Amino acid sequence: MMLNQLLAIVLLPLIASVIVGLCGQFLGRQWSHRLTIAAVAVATVLATSIAIGFYNGQLKPAEYVLYNWGQFGDLAKGGVKIEVGFLIDSLTSTMMAVVTFVSLMVHIYTIGYMKEDPGYQRFFSYISLFTFAMLTLVMSNNFLQLFFGWEAVGLVSYLLIGFWYKKPTAIFANLKAFLVNRVGDLGFLLGIAGVYYIFGSFNYLEVFEQVKQGFANVDIAVTDEVVWSGITFVCIGLFIGAMGKSAQVPLHVWLPDSMEGPTPISALIHAATMVTAGVFMVARMSPLFEQSEVALNFILMIGGTTALFMGFLGVIQNDIKRVVAYSTLSQLGYMVVALGASAYSIAIFHLATHAFFKALLFLAAGSVIIAMHHEQDIRKMGNLKKYLPITYITSLIGSLALIGTPFFSGYYSKEGIILAVNNSQLAAADYAYICVLIGVFFTALYSFRMFFLVFHTSERMDQHTRDHLKEPSAVVTVPLILLAIPSLVVAWFIADPIVSGRYFGDAIVVAASHDTVAPLIDLYQDWFSFAMHGLAPSPFYLAIAGIMVAWIFTVWKPEWRETLNSRIGFIGNILRNNYYFDKIYINYITAGGVGLGARFWKWIDAGLIDGIIVNGSAKTVAAISGQVRKIQSGYLYHYVFVMVIGLLAFLAWVYWRTLMN
Repeated sequence: MMLNQLLAIVLLPLIASVIVGLCGQFLGRQWSHRLTIAAVAVATVLATSIAIGFYNGQLKPAEYVLYNWGQFGDLAKGGVKIEVGFLIDSLTSTMMAVVTFVSLMVHIYTIGYMKEDPGYQRFFSYISLFTFAMLTLVMSNNFLQLFFGWEAVGLVSYLLIGFWYKKPTAIFANLKAFLVNRVGDLGFLLGIAGVYYIFGSFNYLEVFEQVKQGFANVDIAVTDEVVWSGITFVCIGLFIGAMGKSAQVPLHVWLPDSMEGPTPISALIHAATMVTAGVFMVARMSPLFEQSEVALNFILMIGGTTALFMGFLGVIQNDIKRVVAYSTLSQLGYMVVALGASAYSIAIFHLATHAFFKALLFLAAGSVIIAMHHEQDIRKMGNLKKYLPITYITSLIGSLALIGTPFFSGYYSKEGIILAVNNSQLAAADYAYICVLIGVFFTALYSFRMFFLVFHTSERMDQHTRDHLKEPSAVVTVPLILLAIPSLVVAWFIADPIVSGRYFGDAIVVAASHDTVAPLIDLYQDWFSFAMHGLAPSPFYLAIAGIMVAWIFTVWKPEWRETLNSRIGFIGNILRNNYYFDKIYINYITAGGVGLGARFWKWIDAGLIDGIIVNGSAKTVAAISGQVRKIQSGYLYHYVFVMVIGLLAFLAWVYWRTLMN
């Protein structure tokens, strides 16, 4: 029964995607969205029922092998099998429920947002395929199937970011996402290769069992003098893959540009699918990462840097979707910091709460864009609470959850991360703690700067837009309401089992010396008391300070904002240019690669292969044949002369051989 449910969850979105993709023009718009929504809705119900089963303790972890589609060598002599299967536990079920629910909300929302788009059926086919790819990734029981889902998510994101393929900026953005992720995927492949080299298996449970038995301290000899720790090599390789998918510095540059895709896919990518894949993967591989403090320190450094410095960039953005995009980058940094602090359960907790309020914020931004006739500049908005009351209230809930306001879902997971990293004894923990603490202020600053400029302050839109402002249809507002509810209350129900460690159980492994979550258990009594605790520490007051600064510079004294902008020219240029990452990549790394490739083409392809080997040999044959051709004159006395010369040469050779003997 369970296996049938799992097959339905993963295959229904795929079947719907294929049918709509191939037959969408015959099905029409209504049946295209009905079919894909029905498939994802059934998957959501089934996935949620499984998650509830693990929450109640009624279900136990299980592995299902569907079939073996490949084998290397004799299994009895150390050969390896390639499987297709599922590993279902509390970690997997949580991801399944989050992915399917957010995807369902995005599917419904798309009916209203894309109603006039000529690619309507194609878009529904893509987002349903995206759901299938993410489910394949999270449900896999082995590294190769994980890699298949990993690449499938990347491929479909390429199609969706460049959905409006006649728009040059969209094509540039999807190519950028594709290439940056190839860099991360190289590290990911090396990590998987390292797993096979050390453990001789691709199956999760077989690898984890070997780690449990102590078989992890294998060295990799690079040269006679240089030896690397095998497990550190594996963990850093896998995490580089996560850096690409989860957009960590310096592989973050693709994520803001992914806003070139339609808003529904921005919500799906940023909230519950592609960018969370790296966080999930590291949590799934916790038995491996716990063996390498070098890798954990590296993760803390990268996560802390991303959390803080991407938050700085959110402050200066004026495109409503880009503000939310940089918010995603910063919050992913928080999740990665939790992973580095070995607080894997808290990282997944924040992943889940973030999925709800970030999807809410993106879809609310889309609601504003629809009402504003696709205007995205927050400087051209203002006082929209008067016209969009549902969008206003749901945006407020999402923003309060994002900044970690006590009693909102985002508070419980975000506060857990800050406390956990403060408990860590790793070398990089102090740096990461400072980053996430300061990040609280800037999260509140950029979130409420956008909120005040969009929904408060004076109206700055043109008269035509003002005359037609109204709340979008129910297919847009209902998903906002349904996402606002868990953004507010979901942590009330799941915080206790997650913080206590009862929920994830053996799905997550933490070494005793790295356990930063255990001290939280004594602090956390229930959801209400933990929220009251949040009124005392510094993060709460940093968030309040961020809101106050945003209010001062946008509502009370907006002229101060212009004065400040004029006085931070140098810093402003650095922020507006994204710390010059794009220029470095395009002008130096990419240009250098193109220049090197051009020289290789000129010297090796055109010069050596074509010029010498191919054309050179042809020219040599042509030259020789040109000379030989002169012998064929057609005159009989020429041929007799050659025959005589040849005969004399032969006789001379025979005579010489006779004398030598």
